[in-house]
Amino acid sequence: MTTVAVRHHVADFDTWLIGYKEHGQVRDRLGCTADEVLRGESDPNEVLVLTHWPSAEAAHRFASDPALPQVMKKAGVIDEPRIEFYEESGA
Repeated sequence: MTTVAVRHHVADFDTWLIGYKEHGQVRDRLGCTADEVLRGESDPNEVLVLTHWPSAEAAHRFASDPALPQVMKKAGVIDEPRIEFYEESGA
């Protein structure tokens, strides 16, 4: 299993969340098995999203979707997202 961690700052969390939920159909179609949305303790517009994928290939397919930057911009992401990939450790 591969987890994608996406961290970014948004203009308004509630507006961003609407866009995130609308994009859920794309995540589902590409194979996302679960997701978590976390907000910064000191800044509720700092967002960390963890999405879980059955394979690294599926995770990279999602992250390289050419529509993703426009979706993020429309939802109010105001900085360059930090996107990282993690593999299950088996521990």
